[in-house]
Amino acid sequence: MSIAPNRVVIVGAAAGGLATGEALRRAGHRGVITLVGAEPRLPYDRPPLSKQVLAGQWTPGRLALRTEADIDALGLELRLGVPATGLDTGRRVVTLADDTRVPYDALVVASGVRARRLAGTDGLVGVHSLRTLPDALALKERLRSGRHLAIVGAGFVGAEVAATASDLGVRVTLLESGPVPLAPVVGEEAGQIITRLHAEHGVTVRTQVSVTGVVGTGDGLTGVRLADGTVVPADDVLVAIGSVPNTEWLADSGLPVHDGVVCDEYSAAAEDVYGVGDVARWYNPLFDTDMRVEHRTNAAEQGMAVAGNILGERRPFAPVPYFWSDQYGTRFQAYGHLRDHDEAAVLNSDRLLVAYRRADRLVGVLAADTSPKALRAWRALIAARALWTTALTTAA
Repeated sequence: MSIAPNRVVIVGAAAGGLATGEALRRAGHRGVITLVGAEPRLPYDRPPLSKQVLAGQWTPGRLALRTEADIDALGLELRLGVPATGLDTGRRVVTLADDTRVPYDALVVASGVRARRLAGTDGLVGVHSLRTLPDALALKERLRSGRHLAIVGAGFVGAEVAATASDLGVRVTLLESGPVPLAPVVGEEAGQIITRLHAEHGVTVRTQVSVTGVVGTGDGLTGVRLADGTVVPADDVLVAIGSVPNTEWLADSGLPVHDGVVCDEYSAAAEDVYGVGDVARWYNPLFDTDMRVEHRTNAAEQGMAVAGNILGERRPFAPVPYFWSDQYGTRFQAYGHLRDHDEAAVLNSDRLLVAYRRADRLVGVLAADTSPKALRAWRALIAARALWTTALTTAA
């Protein structure tokens, strides 16, 4: 196998970017690999930010995805703390914030996402987002017993922080614009089960509310204002209303961008340009749909697949996506593509086991505290594109 191209530039120094670089080296690539990262830190793990870091169970040092020695052994050209600001695909050059031009033979777009902000709250003390280690540490310092945290957005990030804060003795109000938290992803019945779990742990869940801003004085934040004029008291606010793909640096590149960088089944956005991780919207032939997946496992798997394609393997990236969420000592795990389902069948409400149908196929499963063996069986059915009726019969 050829080990060309010689120079690979990876923009994004998180799990996906690191996995790409590691896989290239394992496959025998001896050329220059430049790893560009907006943050000044070596690659670190993000899922623990909303759980172990906020709870004070992990120190920042434990988040490192690899030791400094492991990173050194890869022989990467590191450009950390200097984000990419532009791309010229004709000349094959990436421009960085310090005006450095980095040439490439193959480019990996792994620039990730950032937290969506609440309009008019930038820079306000007591208003938080949660995407980076500094975000988590800033919020952690505010989570003390007896304080009140309002969380805008009851997705998985909001739900995980609600669970962590509640366990710390913080009074939590979870604010959701829809009628049932998480329903667009997991279905209404599963969303209601998860909502009850939060209520049982003292979290106040308010649905079908619209947040218009925050209220405060010179001494700090005092609450969150809703569209009906009422104010929810709060000492701090976490804005967890989704993410924005970091694609601004691609604005004049000619690459297709639509809620992420648009890629084909090989994760390719253009000739010798690939997308990896949260920022990549690629066509997954297993589910016959475009998807953008913001999960740690997917980023690593896509990075490894892209490394192979850079080196000439030309294999479609057709995974069964996987994610997990820890809340109140319960581990929720899911395989497949849960969004855009036609049916969510709750097969067990006590331990939460939900199967998802799209057309006549099984496309996903969500379970709480279920054995790895049982989950692997569901995953195999999804990977085999099992008929819905066959899958339910087999599971029974």
